[in-house]
Amino acid sequence: MIIYGVILIALGILLAIFEAADPGFFIAIPAGVLLTLGIITIAFPGILFTWMTPLIVAAIVIPLMFLSMRYYQHISPPSKPTTTMTTSLKGQEGKVVKEIDPDNISGKIRVGSKYWSATADENIEEGAKVKITEAKGVHVVVEKIE
Repeated sequence: MIIYGVILIALGILLAIFEAADPGFFIAIPAGVLLTLGIITIAFPGILFTWMTPLIVAAIVIPLMFLSMRYYQHISPPSKPTTTMTTSLKGQEGKVVKEIDPDNISGKIRVGSKYWSATADENIEEGAKVKITEAKGVHVVVEKIE
């Protein structure tokens, strides 16, 4: 039975390492459950496949889950999502990712990590650097940077 405990602990540690590499708390709970089951199995070898195991795990894991949730809420309190106002784009520079035609908003530019529909007074080829001169609703007006 001790080998089962070691396997469970190893799996729990592996999941905890994955959680540390890509935090999101989605793997932390199964890792905690596996670690708890592994420790219980090593400490009490005959108890793993009895009716008491789910009760013991629940009694340990549920309080730990609530404590860890409170800890995550403390270190990263919820905040309002950030939004971009089109008026705040004026003067920013970007790169054309789809050719821009005059009087047509089918052109696209990338400013940082966001993409915007764009128009201009002239044709601007893909890959050109542009500066935003005006924002109109959900699209922007740009001019080519020489």
